[in-house]
Amino acid sequence: MGDTEKAVPETEELPRTIVRRIVKDKLSRCSKDGDISVHKDALLAFAESARIFIHYISATANDICKESKRQILNADDIFKALEETEFHEFVRPLKASLEEFKRKNAGKKAEASKAKEIKKKRKLEDESSDKGVDADGK
Repeated sequence: MGDTEKAVPETEELPRTIVRRIVKDKLSRCSKDGDISVHKDALLAFAESARIFIHYISATANDICKESKRQILNADDIFKALEETEFHEFVRPLKASLEEFKRKNAGKKAEASKAKEIKKKRKLEDESSDKGVDADGK
């Protein structure tokens, strides 16, 4: 490799289209004309800043989790990490977004569970009818 820059592994990059959409949405709310153009390097800087922020909050949340003698991070660890790192202003909107996400997905989970239960019943019915055929010798 001839480059002196260290490339960020693809798995650690944030999706560019999502970063672009979020940045343009937020900046258009600040602009009077609403039509914002963002240079490619600026989008890269936003993406890299967000990636570093995510790693920082994740590491802090991981420390909180370990202090509680647990191995699995949960949402409360993230909220505490935001508080500890003095990003208090993010906690309330994130909690609201999490509740909305849970509410939207509750219906999807119920539908998936119902479909799974129907499939399970059909399988049991098929197995019992197969056994009935074998017992009669037909």
